[in-house]
Amino acid sequence: MTRMVQCIKMGQELPGLEKPPFPGELGDRIFKNVSQSSWQLWLDHQINLINHNGLVLADPRARKFLMEQLEDFFFSSDVEQIEGWTPPQQRKK
Repeated sequence: MTRMVQCIKMGQELPGLEKPPFPGELGDRIFKNVSQSSWQLWLDHQINLINHNGLVLADPRARKFLMEQLEDFFFSSDVEQIEGWTPPQQRKK
């Protein structure tokens, strides 16, 4: 049976993650409040952040930046927007 969560990003009850994405308090908060589809949105956004900012994941500052962005993405309205990037569903065809 699929575990359902009240998704903080989508504002509705949706299938939740199968397990916390990583250990710790933030991982638990995400597990309890984020749907699978919202997690995928984050993964896509994270790739854009890495590419746009030229982040090197071996650098602790880059990992710290991504963790801050992750928390903001789900639990704040202060999400960094990537200049010049438009989500696919908003692009004109």
